[in-house]
Amino acid sequence: MRTRLLPLLIVLMAGVLLALGFPLAVSVAAAEQQRVVVDRIDDTVRFAALAQFVTDRSSLDERRSTLQEQLDRYHATYGIKAGVFYRDGDAMARAPEDWSVPPDGEGREAFRDALSGRRSQDPPQVWPWQQGGRLVVASPVVRDGDVVAVVFTDSPTSQLRSRVLRGWLLIIAGESAAMLVAVGAAIRLTGWVLRPVRVLDAATHDIATGRMKSRVAAAGGPPELRRLAGSFNEMADNVEQVLEQQRAFVADASHQLRNPLAALLLRIELLALELPEGNEEIASVRTEGKRLAQVLDDLLDLALAEHAAADLRLTDIGELAAERVAAWRPLAEEKGVRLIEHRAAVTAWVDPIALSSALDAVIDNALKFTPASEEVTVTVASNGERSTIVITDCGPGLTDEELTRIGDRFWRSGRHQNIKGSGLGLSISRALLSAGGGRIAYAHHDPRGLVVTVSVPRTSP
Repeated sequence: MRTRLLPLLIVLMAGVLLALGFPLAVSVAAAEQQRVVVDRIDDTVRFAALAQFVTDRSSLDERRSTLQEQLDRYHATYGIKAGVFYRDGDAMARAPEDWSVPPDGEGREAFRDALSGRRSQDPPQVWPWQQGGRLVVASPVVRDGDVVAVVFTDSPTSQLRSRVLRGWLLIIAGESAAMLVAVGAAIRLTGWVLRPVRVLDAATHDIATGRMKSRVAAAGGPPELRRLAGSFNEMADNVEQVLEQQRAFVADASHQLRNPLAALLLRIELLALELPEGNEEIASVRTEGKRLAQVLDDLLDLALAEHAAADLRLTDIGELAAERVAAWRPLAEEKGVRLIEHRAAVTAWVDPIALSSALDAVIDNALKFTPASEEVTVTVASNGERSTIVITDCGPGLTDEELTRIGDRFWRSGRHQNIKGSGLGLSISRALLSAGGGRIAYAHHDPRGLVVTVSVPRTSP
């Protein structure tokens, strides 16, 4: 979310800065040119005042000499072409000597405007990239209400373009600094907004993986997200309370039912003494009573497995698996099943007791459904960031639909209803493994049978 929100804020801020920067750059260029134009107008007004009293075209009187001297000095000092021209374009005085009014273009247009009595006010804008551009300003010389001549200046624009460019560089520097500040502010803003979201996401992940005690710690951020965090904590408290009540009920119910069931089984045994030996009904009742006792024991184990926290340790799961195989080998030999172990020195972070209980449940199932003279293999290996224990049997296996149901509480395949079991063993195994970050998966074994893969993390969660 940060990678989407941060670029959006930066683009918006950059758009705002550019929207402010372009008009500012235009206004800086216009202000610099206007300052130059006003200065030139002042110069042309001064020259027009000197030229107002020059009456004789042919003779070089004192006023005309003064005007020429001023124009020569002005050109020598500033490098600006300047002249006073009669209405027909003849020069009254000019500097340099070979300069004249341009026959066309902006200069001729400014000259015509001055002849009509209008002074140059807003010549075309000069931009820094216009190499060799000129700035033309013309003012009328008025005598007795008539325009008798025009003062005309033609200025180079290199200094004007340099000042505009310097102004633009300052604007760019200011915009860059503002953009850096904006990026920093955007980073802080996104961090401030998303911090509670990250904390909430971490707490949600913890609860989803079974750590029900996780809560959203107090963090900054907008008030709406803080209220959301508080609401999430309240929801998590309620969910944990409901689950705790459910576990307590299952544990209490299974525990409380054990005593009356034990008493009932004892009375059945006493009753069996009064009946003929080998009575089928008594044998059936005994079997169902023992099955019910096993279900109650498994329910209690499941409630404890879901409630207990994992005691994770760095464990040699190859050695642990070998111990469980050795414990189950006598039963395998009694059934005529070959229990084969492929051992490897592999470590993982697990709860040894929980993993042992899960392996017992899986190996028990494998031996239960594997016919005599077949084999059950237990293979220990490492796979990237996880270690695996793969239990493979050669039993009847399961269909694709049954694979999706295996591990559900009290679920048993319709083909195996006559085989001893409560349908809770694999549910207990899954609960024990999940508490420590482990997983259990099921797949077909070719040509027949089932592959159960127990995977546990190699690094500490």
